[in-house]
Amino acid sequence: MHQKIAWLLLFVSALSASARDTTDHWVEVRSPHFVVLTDSNEKQGRRVASQFERMRTLFHMLMPAAADSPGSPIIVLALKDRKAFQALEPEAYLAKGQLDLAGFFSRGADKNYILLRLDAQGEHPYATVYHEYTHYMMRNASEWLPLWLNEGLAEFYQNTQIFDKEIRLGQADLGDIYYLRQNRLLPLATLLKVDATSPYYHEEQKGSVFYAESWALTHYLEINDAKNGTSHLQDYANLLAKKQDPLVAAQQAFGDLKQLQSALDGYVSQASFMEFKMNKAVPVDESAFQTRPIPNTDADAIRADVLVYTQRVHDAQSLIDAVLQQDPNNALAHETMGYLKFREGDTQAARKWFGEAVKLDSQSYLANYYYGAMSLESAEAAKDPQIESSLRAAIKLNPQFAPAYDALAMNLSRDPEKGSEAHMFNIQAVTLEPDNLNYRLNTAAVLMNQQHYDNALHVLKTAMKVARTPEQVMAVQVRIDQIAQYNAAVEQSHQTQNVTATVTGSEVTRTGDGRMVIRMPAASRTTPKYPTEEPTGKRHTASGVLRSVQCTYPSVLTFTVQPAGTAASVSLYRNDFKLIEFSATNFSPKGDLDPCHDIEGMKAKVAYAEVSDKTVAGQILSVELSK
Repeated sequence: MHQKIAWLLLFVSALSASARDTTDHWVEVRSPHFVVLTDSNEKQGRRVASQFERMRTLFHMLMPAAADSPGSPIIVLALKDRKAFQALEPEAYLAKGQLDLAGFFSRGADKNYILLRLDAQGEHPYATVYHEYTHYMMRNASEWLPLWLNEGLAEFYQNTQIFDKEIRLGQADLGDIYYLRQNRLLPLATLLKVDATSPYYHEEQKGSVFYAESWALTHYLEINDAKNGTSHLQDYANLLAKKQDPLVAAQQAFGDLKQLQSALDGYVSQASFMEFKMNKAVPVDESAFQTRPIPNTDADAIRADVLVYTQRVHDAQSLIDAVLQQDPNNALAHETMGYLKFREGDTQAARKWFGEAVKLDSQSYLANYYYGAMSLESAEAAKDPQIESSLRAAIKLNPQFAPAYDALAMNLSRDPEKGSEAHMFNIQAVTLEPDNLNYRLNTAAVLMNQQHYDNALHVLKTAMKVARTPEQVMAVQVRIDQIAQYNAAVEQSHQTQNVTATVTGSEVTRTGDGRMVIRMPAASRTTPKYPTEEPTGKRHTASGVLRSVQCTYPSVLTFTVQPAGTAASVSLYRNDFKLIEFSATNFSPKGDLDPCHDIEGMKAKVAYAEVSDKTVAGQILSVELSK
């Protein structure tokens, strides 16, 4: 059975807090690939570290080519009881009637947090963690792995059980089985082509069908390949890796999809389900573990950072304030405060806190990175050599940390003579984190800034395969449309002697969430993307930070409003920005305000009206700026 297990996935080519809540002691256990922080004791910390190392080893046995050597650490907070866990988990899960979590995986660009309850009950208390860790391990395959298989494999492995001398994989999920028996399965032709824009991936009820059926099809194919000595799932994945269409690849690898649909219907209805069992120990060298007690202030600084990641900003602020009152020179607290201010859109304050963190701990790659990244938005950025030196220091301290390469590329791209070097750093960032859409968008931005539009278009078309939400798809499409408009204008200028295309190069700026905004040169008048209509629709207001500010057409203005502490955003436009009422509440603009260049990254309260085109929230009526 071990041989059959080993090749199952060979195809994968690259997973209100306050100071009063503090425990009397915290222990840190560092294993080769994880950092475990626990409020229990050293024995529990070492046990958790050992279990996670076994989990990682198992995944690499099953997926030898899976992603490894993360530049961002995986920090496990092993919490002794429900109260300690709930002090950190996302607030949405604390409401009455919500799922009682035993584990939570928070994945970010700069670090990854796993929360665990040591008193968790049930047969599979950490299914959520194993599910997300599967995605984490398969992140390098996100460019070609279809959503159904990505989610199906995560569902397949989430019930993994690792014992001292035995491993069990693929135990059926009773919830998925019961749901599918009570609901109609999606046609396979639909399931196989679900992407980030599909309602089956986002709507709650349809999403349940998608996840449950993805598990069922994956489980059916895995079990039948193992029983019959076939490799249909591996053949399918090989075709996908060669850029074959998911539906065509399925027909080649699985045969008649109508017969497969019928077999899947029968499979869901059967009385019992097989699972894999490996009579094998997963060795872990615990002598390599390093254990130490850590100060409560350091533990609280880390807990506050978790609260920022789980969007409990008020609780995070209270905890950081308490840490700094006890230990004003706590470098971790300065880092966390910097990140909190960054999430709030206050880049000036964030830069200050990160700069102080660097002075307190020059060996912190994160402090160096964030200081450099925040400084990119300052008015003096183009003349500040400290930005480049800080980012290069971050890379030297952690060569696997992709965000530092991305930020350095953006900094170098300001100088036309350093465009090639900037592009090389772009490539390194994408290589380290292939599933990060922003890195690919920034790569295209650097190429566009060099007027290499064909190369930029190729990058963007590849990026579209990585997009996982409608917002991400739109972000890529906007840039593709910009290049298309430019190419159309150039073509028109070649065909019409009376029209001259003016090419002065695109302008690139950085947004607070790590993306670049490209303002293409205006070559001719084109039709606005969104409707020009009277603003008679239902009116709303949105408050937050202005992102992705772009000017196209003669006077079209588009931007998004990102509320503080959230990843969501509101997309807005006005086809004639001269009709927008601009005002400032707590400052006086110096000279005339240019909405195309001066408002990026500013806080604002925006009034807008709904329009007939539902791909955009509405058209802008007024913008009240503040600092």
